Amino acid sequence: MRRYDTIVVGAGPAGSTAAYRLASAGASVLLLDRARFPRDKPCGGGVTERAARLLPFPLDPVVEHVVTAADLRLRYGRQVARGTGAPIAYMTQRKRLDHYLAQRAAEAGADFRDGTRVTAVENGEGGVSVAADGERYTGEALVAADGVNGLSARALGLGGNQHVGVALEGNLPYAKLPPGRYHGRLVMELGTVRGGYGWVFPKGDHANFGVGGWASEGPALRGHLRRLCAAHDVSFEDLEELRGYRLPLRSARSALAKGRALLVGDAAGLIDPVSGDGMFEGFLSAQYASDAVLAVLAGRESTLEPYGARLARRLAAHLWTSWGIKVALDRFPRIAFSLATLPPVWRGIEAVLRGDVSDVGAVRGLARPPLKALAMLARATGNPGQAFREA
Repeated sequence: MRRYDTIVVGAGPAGSTAAYRLASAGASVLLLDRARFPRDKPCGGGVTERAARLLPFPLDPVVEHVVTAADLRLRYGRQVARGTGAPIAYMTQRKRLDHYLAQRAAEAGADFRDGTRVTAVENGEGGVSVAADGERYTGEALVAADGVNGLSARALGLGGNQHVGVALEGNLPYAKLPPGRYHGRLVMELGTVRGGYGWVFPKGDHANFGVGGWASEGPALRGHLRRLCAAHDVSFEDLEELRGYRLPLRSARSALAKGRALLVGDAAGLIDPVSGDGMFEGFLSAQYASDAVLAVLAGRESTLEPYGARLARRLAAHLWTSWGIKVALDRFPRIAFSLATLPPVWRGIEAVLRGDVSDVGAVRGLARPPLKALAMLARATGNPGQAFREA
């Protein structure tokens, strides 16, 4: 039985990126996933510039469309167009992105085994062990990246979500859309779903139509998606690959690491509250996780627990702000929409999406007064993001 420096459970964006970083640093890495690759997963498929900057290699091979503008609409009525011409997001599909990331990890030296179902994980003083398909693997450290429905967080006594969102999406071939209608543009329909929004994201040969919101919106998602399609003069029945999924949102006090094990990405509930995007948080957690594992392997740390506090500090201000905007849009949609779409505020949002500033709270200049007004609206709703600043 071979012992590895690190076992990574789950070959999604966070898991494969962590495996790549560790293998590139000379660690022996076992990367396991129950699916056979390439495999698809439901996801809007957008990677922001700030997320792409965290990757240690180019994303270009799997980019299908570059978005440089956004159409923002309130309750299928008032619409504003925003965009400075700089990239806002790189559009891809998970079946391409995840396969690419796993391949890069394997090329860096990780032992990638897809089609391998993990049935148990254990975290002991002397290391970790994983049972999968009748085999047992041991290692010095465990990176749990098996998503919101994975077994690792529960088995390790880690994680814990304060909210779970839900989403439903489908794809519409460009042949069934007016030529060039969404070229270079994404659409966000705000104030249409409680706790979320509707979207249209352009891809290589199709556009992705989706809706998402609080878990309580689950029974109504098909109706929301029908209304989104009707608002864009397309047929709900023409959507292909219709599928739903859950979005985990972690509690401010949930544990991200214990002993020689830690959580990354969706397994840790690392989803942006307002957008539902988890790519940036997934790649960031992979970077912090690999640093923590290397510190243990080098003998600088005895456990991975410093990872949790370090990552929580990095994301605290961002989560506070994001939760604030989310609840303000829910409770005061017209006022919040008007403030959030002001040109100075949108330029600040673009700066965050590019990675030029760490979070909206760090934006200065003319955007400060409307951002403070948004913060006041959030406080009036009892902003749950305050817990992240206090943790």
